This record gives sequence, structure tokens and C-alpha cells, in this order.
Amino acid sequence: MNRETLWRIAVTAASPQIEAEIDYPSSDGEPVAESFVHLYALLVTLEVLLQYLEGQRATVLGNQFLYYAQGFPRLRVAPDVMVIFNVEPGGRDSYKTWEEGEVPAVVFEMTSKGTREQDQVFKKTLYEQMGVQEYWLFDPKGEWIEGQLRGYRLRGETYEPIADGRSEPLKLRLQAEGQLIGFYREDTGERLLIPTELAASLKQETLARQQAEQQAEQAQQRAEQEQQRAEQAEAQLEQLKERLRQAGIDPDAG
Repeated sequence: MNRETLWRIAVTAASPQIEAEIDYPSSDGEPVAESFVHLYALLVTLEVLLQYLEGQRATVLGNQFLYYAQGFPRLRVAPDVMVIFNVEPGGRDSYKTWEEGEVPAVVFEMTSKGTREQDQVFKKTLYEQMGVQEYWLFDPKGEWIEGQLRGYRLRGETYEPIADGRSEPLKLRLQAEGQLIGFYREDTGERLLIPTELAASLKQETLARQQAEQQAEQAQQRAEQEQQRAEQAEAQLEQLKERLRQAGIDPDAG
């Protein structure tokens, strides 16, 4: 099925009566991921990209059904993580291309030896035909991909390997870091923090703010104490001057 045929199916409008009777499930009861390692890589990638794209007109979905042909609910796929631009932010129970008007710009699959053929052949061909700009395969256990990370970018109607680790739609540089994908901003080179690092950073910022507030409070207390001592010293000086005056001595005389 070439892209033209695929999209002819996708844009075919079913009659309102037929469409109303079609059920597009949001779940098939299958496990989200093959192992905890794959699930963790999925969830971290999802959260990192959600944080990175916050405020933009885009959404990031994880393991939701992607329906790409109206009226054909069996024509679906569930990318581990997909990024769609020019749509309203927020989650969906499923994603229908004919309703949203956009296909994913970037798809990530957390692959394994058991899903290798499906990820490398079926899904790669499908995403290529759909017009997904980039397709990334991440092998967190290092079972079959050398270097663990492999990317493809659409050139015309065909995927070509990505040699430099750059994601053009995301404007990020990607690299395998243990069992996770590391994401780096192209403009600053800054590494995007994963949720645990964000939590630790927030904790450090909170502690630093509390320490700064405590130090400021202590400094204010010291200043107040110095002011009190100065006022006491001035009062004692005035008392001494008054006693001198009572003794007939002018304390202010040269």
C-alpha cells in the first residue's frame, strides 16, 4: 500500500450513520511495555518531551492508539511515544488523524529482540507511508541495535538513516545514555532533565531558597541587634552627659 492509497483510505468519509456505529477502542488490554526497562524508557521519554514542549501548540502521547483511516478501526497502531505539532496540547484517549488534521511528526519505539521485525519492518513501512517525519528506535537493553539508538528521517517518500543524532522537528540532539535516551537542546547544548533529576533540582532550589531566606532573616536579626546596641550606647552616653552637667561640667565643651 503506497502513501497515496493509504491517504485515500484515511480521508474517505463514512456516512454519519455508519460512522456513528463505529467503535474506536482506546485500549486492547495488552501490556503497555515488554519489560520494566522498556516501560521506564517510554515514560521518561514521554515526560521529558512534555516538559520540553510545554507552552507550544503540540502534544506528546504515549502508547495511545493512532487511528489513520476513518471508518476502519482495525487500521491502527500504538506508538510508544509520538509527538504531534499544530494540534491542541493535552492528552487523548486515542488519536484520529482525520479529526486532528495532522500526523505525528516524530515517533519513538522502545524496541527489543522480540519486537525487532515489527518495529523495523511493519511499523517503519507504515510510518513512512503515513508521512511521519522521523522514526526513532531505541533498544534500552542493547539486544539488537548497535549503539542502542537508530533514527530515520523522511526524504521525499522514503526513510533515510539519521547519521548525526539530530531530530530536526524537535531541534534536539539524541544519544543513548544507559537505558534511557538523552536529549540535548541544539540552541544551548543543555541536557533536558529527566523527572528524577527535575525533582532533585527542585529540591535543591527549595533548600537554597530556604537557606537564603534563613540567612536573610538572621542578617536582619543581627542588624536589629546592632541597632538596639547602638541605641543603648547612645542612651548611656546621654545619661553620662547629664551626670556631668549636674556636676557643673559641660560635656560638649571643647
